[in-house]
Amino acid sequence: MTLQELRYIVALADTGHFGKAAETCYISQSTLSTQVKKLEDFLGVMLFDRSLKHVALTPIGHEIVSSARLILDEATRIRELARLTGDPMERTVNLGVIPTLGPYYLPHVLTLLHGKFPKLRLLLREEMTPHLLSHLADGKLDAGLLALPVNDASLEVVPLFKEPFLAAVPANHKLAQADSIKINELAQAGLLLLEEGHCLREHALEACHLDGMQNEEISATSLETLRQMVGMGLGVTLIPVLASGGTTADITQVALRPLVAPGASRTVGLVWRKRSPLASTMEQLVITLKNALPPHTLPIS
Repeated sequence: MTLQELRYIVALADTGHFGKAAETCYISQSTLSTQVKKLEDFLGVMLFDRSLKHVALTPIGHEIVSSARLILDEATRIRELARLTGDPMERTVNLGVIPTLGPYYLPHVLTLLHGKFPKLRLLLREEMTPHLLSHLADGKLDAGLLALPVNDASLEVVPLFKEPFLAAVPANHKLAQADSIKINELAQAGLLLLEEGHCLREHALEACHLDGMQNEEISATSLETLRQMVGMGLGVTLIPVLASGGTTADITQVALRPLVAPGASRTVGLVWRKRSPLASTMEQLVITLKNALPPHTLPIS
């Protein structure tokens, strides 16, 4: 039994398809099939049910693949520990970031980090929270910048700052005449949200003290689409302050106003695997990012 064979069965479990798993492993489908069968013969058990449309793990297969993931993770950690000597800020970090944060926070972060750590290389990947957490678990990402809370005992979770929400209403809306907007006024004015899967959707509902949206007809795929929908007069929404450019000025037919609502904000944090060999790098990143907060955000008390 080899590490490579374990990689093959994990890939097959993840894809449910011999062809796709073979592509992931950069081998032919026949080679993958032969190696998986060889491992099954060695173990004396069937790991996969091949009678279904998509290849599925057998009950014992689930347990063995779960153990294989742990072994592969430890093998990666050993390689990384051997490689990562010297300056912890002279390395490559695969960093995930949620879409409602990346375009607005990363310009601040990248300029800051490049100036302080010129040998640190960040490979960025924009993903919604569930996918980001999945890729942290399988090692495709080293760390993630996202909105908290994150409830995963395998992850180190460090809050960086609080980001207030602003009310975004059509420039010709009666609420735009006020200097600030109450959260209940916003909630009753036709609240627009991002589509399912965006954590900002849940944060907006929580801020407005709504359990869910019933008969919702319109949702947006991105913050920019949401902003345009407000400008068209389709409704109102909440915008994180970084996405507003840090301003409450009227822009593109949208009026941005402070919210009269305690706690109408989200907490942004950095997360990484507790057993990550990059822990010292992450700790230095946390210190640096906390000491250089973006404008209009709030420190964590």
